[in-house]
Formats: sequence, C-alpha cells, structure tokens
Amino acid sequence: MATLTSSIKPRTPIRVLVVDDSALMRQMLSTMLATDPDVEVVGTASDPLIARQKIKQLDPDVVTLDIEMPNMHGLEFLRRLMALRPTRVLMISSLTQKNTEFTLEALATGAIDCLGKPRDATSEGEMAVFRENLLQKLHAVASARLRPTPATGTDAVLRVIPGRSRYQFIAIGASTGGVEALSRVFAELPAGLPPMAIVQHMPGSFTTSFARRLANLSQVEVVEAKDGMPIRSGQAALGPGGHQFEIVRRDGEFRCRIFDAPVPLGHAPSVDILMESVAREVGDRSIGILLTGMGRDGALGMSAMRAAGAVTFGQDEASSLVYGMPRVAFEAGGVEQQLPLARIAAEIVAVVETR
Repeated sequence: MATLTSSIKPRTPIRVLVVDDSALMRQMLSTMLATDPDVEVVGTASDPLIARQKIKQLDPDVVTLDIEMPNMHGLEFLRRLMALRPTRVLMISSLTQKNTEFTLEALATGAIDCLGKPRDATSEGEMAVFRENLLQKLHAVASARLRPTPATGTDAVLRVIPGRSRYQFIAIGASTGGVEALSRVFAELPAGLPPMAIVQHMPGSFTTSFARRLANLSQVEVVEAKDGMPIRSGQAALGPGGHQFEIVRRDGEFRCRIFDAPVPLGHAPSVDILMESVAREVGDRSIGILLTGMGRDGALGMSAMRAAGAVTFGQDEASSLVYGMPRVAFEAGGVEQQLPLARIAAEIVAVVETR
C-alpha cells in the first residue's frame, strides 16, 4: 500500500471524478464543485466499471463514490481500488441505516472521509450547507495522505488493569481518518480502564453505528453518549453527532452532558468542549489523546488538560492520515508527547498502570 510521509500539498486545481448512479446527483455534485476555482471535475461515471476505466485515463486526485450502484457495490469497488491503485476517496451516500454501516466499513477499508447526501434537495438552506461541507471535505481529502503502511504487530498487551490507578478519566478526540485510527486503538485496549469519552467528527446518523462498531472490536464497552448517562470503569461514551458533549461529576460519578450550543470551529461535538470539561472536572488525574484530523479542534482542550496537570499525547505526523489537529495542539503546547498510532494503546495502558 502506498505510503506518503511528508505534508501533502494537493495539485491545483484538485482533479475530481464523480461516481454516482444518479444522473441528477452527478450533475448536482459537478455544479457545486465547479463553483470552487481550485477544483476541476475531470469526469463522471455512473457505475464502478466505468469509473475504473476513467480513473486509469484521467488520474484524478479525488474520487467521490456512492455506496449503492449497479454492476458492483461501492464497497467492493473500493476494496479493489485500494488493493490495486490506492486513491483518495470521499464517500457520498444517502443516510440510511444500511448505508451508514457500509460507509463506516468504507472508512475502515481506505476511504478518507464521508458525507451524507442531502435529504431535501428543494431546501436552499440544506443545499447551501451541503455545498459548504462538500467543498470543505474535498479539500481535506485532497490534502490527506494515502493510508500509511501499518506497523506490524502491536506493543499493546490485552489484559485487565489490576487495582486502582490514580488516573480517573481518559478523553480522546479525532476527525478525518479517525474511524480507522480509533478502531485500531480500541482493538488493542483491555477491559478495566478508567472511564473514557470520545469525540469523532461525523454526522449524527453515524455515531450510533460507530459506537457499536468500536464495541464489537474491543474489550471496552463503547456506547453512544446520552444526556445524564454515567460512564464507569471499563466503559467509553462516544459523543453524538450534531450535539455538544461534555462530562460532569455528580454524586461521585462521571456523567455525560449533551446539549446544544454555538458550534466552536464548526464542530458538534467539539473536542475542545469535551477536553475542557475533563480539565475542569478531573484535572491532573486525566489522560488526553488527540488523533488524526483536519483543522485545530482539540488544541485549546489539550492545552487546558495539560495546564491542569493531565498526561497528554498526540498521534505523530508519520502515522496520521491528516496531521492537522495533532500538529496544532503540539505547536500550542498541549501535547506532551507525540506517538505513532501503533503505540497509543500501549501508552494508555502504561500510563494507567505505572504512573
């Protein structure tokens, strides 16, 4: 699999191939993308067989890919594409339960990001938001690394943490590339860890399925956060998409607080809001981890946690799909140590057991 180890500067304009079985959707995406002078739609395809030929002919920087298509399912096409010709892919699918599961599998397979199709194409407001998200995600995908080659083996040892640790809470934030990164970390985590909270930037229709996916991979009990829900040892709560998420301490327990508020940096949930609450409620008995992602969400939260005495570490550049959020947090002083993805689960275990 291709490996890129330096910051990526996409070609200008970004060359895009739009793949969707709906002629209306192909036209809509092409029209929206054409409004950005730094983007060029070099072609469209109505099914994966046509897409395969056009990828060879046109060498696009980014492919937008639907899930449900004739002649070959989008997920099967993605698997073959990543095996034979690794390509930056933005999944664009309707937000059905079935397609949500397929899209999460696509992100684990090699797609870089995902975007739900608009539910009401007649709503000017919804279409304006969709266009803004489309262009933002397209630029992020174009500047992302192709999947770094995974390290062989793992430093983590799955076991139950004995006794009580001085560390009482773990907060993790991620964005673009976070589905794969979090999946790898949670697959290596043992039972018995302190309570955990996770923010992964994704639509609200995805977070229930993603929590279930992480739970199936891990010895940690992962669930989507609900307002007032306690988080106990061995459990992790994933912030629901579209709402803010923080933790509060009530009656000796950590509980989830779900609320609506102005969206800092355009994210709901926000890594900053979660981590600032952990700094406030737990202080030097907490651990903060910031994984791959575009932008700067998490920099303020990680800085608040470190200032409160927490242990903080971020994913390093070489293993990050998008070295944005961890870089900004490191440069701001919020990251105590940078680590490759393959070492993060082991470091969590080591900190909990030995410090």
